Amino acid sequence: MAALGWLTPRRRSATARSVLAGEASAEAARKSTQALDSQDALDVPPGEPQFPVHGDAMAAAFFDLDNTVMQGAALFHFGRGLYKRKFFETRDLVRFAWQQAWFRLAGVEDPEHMQEARDSALSIVQGHRVSELMSIGEEIYDEYMAERIWPGTRALAQAHLDAGQKVWLVTAAPVEIAQVIARRLGLTGALGTVAESVDGVYTGKLVGEPLHGPAKAEAVRALAAAENLDLSRCAAYSDSHNDIPMLSLVGHPYAINPDAKLRKHAHTLDWRLRDYRTGRKAAKVGIPAAAGVGAVAGGTAAAIALHRRRR
Repeated sequence: MAALGWLTPRRRSATARSVLAGEASAEAARKSTQALDSQDALDVPPGEPQFPVHGDAMAAAFFDLDNTVMQGAALFHFGRGLYKRKFFETRDLVRFAWQQAWFRLAGVEDPEHMQEARDSALSIVQGHRVSELMSIGEEIYDEYMAERIWPGTRALAQAHLDAGQKVWLVTAAPVEIAQVIARRLGLTGALGTVAESVDGVYTGKLVGEPLHGPAKAEAVRALAAAENLDLSRCAAYSDSHNDIPMLSLVGHPYAINPDAKLRKHAHTLDWRLRDYRTGRKAAKVGIPAAAGVGAVAGGTAAAIALHRRRR
């Protein structure tokens, strides 16, 4: 940590949490990686311009999830599935949706707001099994998520797979949910927010912080080191300016369905862009993915659901 000495204590602490979150996510991703059955992969339309170089074992691809691979926020769709099962009440769903919308409208992260939502989620999931969350995720993927995969982005991911490269999702969603989605798409694995668990049971603590912004970059960096990848030969894809740290790590950054800030940044640096939204509209599908707070709010919704199911 000596290299962080020039930072203020608060900034140094935030950076340390990002590094911890990234390293924990990379470790969880590598542990869960196994030979995946690609029978659930979607049909991929031909003709999409592609970057992958065949036979380059030191190259890989990293894909953001919300509004990049999938329309809308994974945690919002997950919350819909839980609500359908009557795991929580209407007022809880409204609170969840409001927290997502609040961040997008405010455009800033309120540390106190984030901490409150985070603590609420973690306290409620404490004592529940990780397998329970994953089992619910499997069902909800089929109900709400499978039909919302962007075919164009899926084609890009498949091009990397066809070139013999590994493809990872990188998301602030809980790593267990991210792994379900990655497996169902036939991808290599997923980097996501890690909630501490012991013997498959949540302890109520978070490892580091949500995998958002700089933490995503740290996760990619840690995974690349462990997998012996050359980041200058890797590609990354995202819709959000919050992922500029991750996109800046690789030699081949893509802006996919970009928000205004990312579009401007991509044009400035001559990054490649793809927009699969009808008429190139900036409007998101459903409730937008609210980075940071949105991820925590989604976790809160899931936690409430598990809590009410137990009662």
